[in-house]
Amino acid sequence: MTTPREELLPSTRRALLHRIALAQTEGRAPSLVAAVARDGELVWSGGRSMVDGDAPDENVQYRIGSITKTFTAVLVMRLRDEGVLDLGDSLEKYLPGTGVGEATIAELLSHTAGLAAETPGEWWERTPGSTRPELADVLGEQPFKHPAGRRFHYSNPGYTLLGSLVEALRGAPWEEVLRREVLEPLGLDRTGAQPRDPHAGGWAVHPWADVMAPEPVEDLGLMAPAGQLWSTTADLVRFAAFLVNGDDRVLGAESVREMRTPSAPAQAGDDRVYGLGVELIRWSRGNLVGHGGSLPGFVAGLWASEVDGVAAAVFANCTSGPPVSAVAVDLVRIVTEAEPRIPEPWRPLPEVDQKTLELAGPWYWGTQVVVLRLTADGGVELGPLAGAGRQARFRPNRDGTWTGLNGYYAGESLTAVRRSDGTVSHLDLGSFVFTRKPYDEAAPVPGGVDPQGWRGF
Repeated sequence: MTTPREELLPSTRRALLHRIALAQTEGRAPSLVAAVARDGELVWSGGRSMVDGDAPDENVQYRIGSITKTFTAVLVMRLRDEGVLDLGDSLEKYLPGTGVGEATIAELLSHTAGLAAETPGEWWERTPGSTRPELADVLGEQPFKHPAGRRFHYSNPGYTLLGSLVEALRGAPWEEVLRREVLEPLGLDRTGAQPRDPHAGGWAVHPWADVMAPEPVEDLGLMAPAGQLWSTTADLVRFAAFLVNGDDRVLGAESVREMRTPSAPAQAGDDRVYGLGVELIRWSRGNLVGHGGSLPGFVAGLWASEVDGVAAAVFANCTSGPPVSAVAVDLVRIVTEAEPRIPEPWRPLPEVDQKTLELAGPWYWGTQVVVLRLTADGGVELGPLAGAGRQARFRPNRDGTWTGLNGYYAGESLTAVRRSDGTVSHLDLGSFVFTRKPYDEAAPVPGGVDPQGWRGF
């Protein structure tokens, strides 16, 4: 019997090896390591190195730079899910006196707070964190570069603020909170703020000559929540599965789905958008979710297909060179094209609410036909019968209504309005009336229905 978790075919494995070998050679990286997981299970790993017989494997640590931001975002979302904070709250409410307190937590998560991209003064990634002991040293005298909420502008200081927020609300260092609340529950034993053997050393490769020099390894201090972490490809592809599916020990599926929802429109000519601590790439089979990262001596990329359940992580120990994020995307593409996911067998729902089942089928918004379908998780989907159009998933509420989870109807309330005898009159979705036939005269259609009914001309 064929199962979705069988080993990759030899031809697929060779294609993956060829891709990373090409990246290491053309990118002139001292070493490059990669791993691929399918449905959360490691199915392939490979490495290339300038030292014969000493290629890294999936358990060697590299610095992952800004992929750290995704971990910090998870900690903030946990606080939100516990009711400790609201994403619409201003930073000032919890971390007063920063000078940027009008920025909201959601804006900081999504890089839409308008803050500067970098810290003032010396290049923070290549100098000790001790040179920036206070938040004022991270933010400077003019921390805002754009009006808050108006545009996406990537900000490393913004994630320093989020790390300080976590510390203030948890009463413990960011690193300790991260280990306790995320790394240990997910089994990411080789991820942490400090390197542990075996780990790679960071190098700068000369752009015009095949020579190199070691890069300093600095503790980032307050900037740690923006880029401090070390990890392995094995750990990161496991983390990618969490970003797609969630884990109730850390964040549930709805919360990680919220993280994957775009928060700001893409820049002109860019196929990437940002959610809450994660990037999204539009491609032929839906979105890829992940993040890139770099620090002097290291580059890293992590990407996962929401549809196919395939994730890839690629690291290299050089300041610049191989486009590791693009390589990770290519690894996902190689596997999904060569070995598409084998669907789970169709199975009927274990149980169904008869009142919900009564709502399934076609409905009309004016003259436009849509279909309501039941989902396996107890929710419903509403979308066009065919072609493009507004489509959304809805989760059930205890009062018998549903709340939109995505698209145009995200956050909107769906209600089945019933007559006094219990039969369904219509659906109300954010004031839109959906009826069982076009402009049903038996339903309260806004504007009324012409008494002469439908007619020719």
